[in-house]
Amino acid sequence: MLKKLYPLFVAALCPSVWAFAGESATKDIAVKPFTASYSIIHKDDPVGTASRQLSYQDDGSARYSYSTDIEWLIFSDTRKESSIVQLKDNKVIPKHYKYDREGTGRNKHYEWQYDVAGNSAFDVKEQQAIKADFSQNLQDPLSYHLQNRLNLLAHPEQKHFVYPVIKSSGKIKNYVYQYDGEEELLLPYGIIKTVKFKREVVDKKRITYAWFAPELDYLLVKLFQVKAGVKQFEAQLTELKVDGKVVTASLPSNEKQPH
Repeated sequence: MLKKLYPLFVAALCPSVWAFAGESATKDIAVKPFTASYSIIHKDDPVGTASRQLSYQDDGSARYSYSTDIEWLIFSDTRKESSIVQLKDNKVIPKHYKYDREGTGRNKHYEWQYDVAGNSAFDVKEQQAIKADFSQNLQDPLSYHLQNRLNLLAHPEQKHFVYPVIKSSGKIKNYVYQYDGEEELLLPYGIIKTVKFKREVVDKKRITYAWFAPELDYLLVKLFQVKAGVKQFEAQLTELKVDGKVVTASLPSNEKQPH
């Protein structure tokens, strides 16, 4: 059961994209280098950890990465994703994407290089190029998360996001996220106010909920997925470092329960 459910969770926590259709802002919004750590929970029990990181390189590009490590009964799963991107006019421009999965079942590896100016994508594994229209801010399977933060920072009032994403198969798919209210959460990290979004895939009877914290520049702090009414996986923020320094919640979790 876990083996079947986990890929769905990864697709949710590290999945799709949110895009803003308006004009680009004239001033870039800066997202500082960070490392966010999460606990992955299945049936109310911790089964693994996840980490999301952003760093800047000497050539001006950014490296955005995500990894998970899960152990549950006889099941094991380790995944690593990374995107090399350029940031310009509050847009994330994907350059290189890499994905590796090891553990129970078949190992997987994908690697893509993107030529945004030439509207093409090169599949390194298969050694073939395909045409891809990057004019609509097309993202890779990971970079859209960073684009989402920039969009929320620039337009926190926006309630609807659609992101075109080029999948590891080379196919392009739109992901639609809808505002679903505000909540104050009690997390291992502490108590924090959030805005909540959801993505519903009707044909698969799957809904993904994601919570972002405005006071943490709209960092993803919690996520869980429901399929056919059954809760599958949940991720909760446990620790955050920004510019190498630990950032603590304004209200520790042991001081007050959320209303």
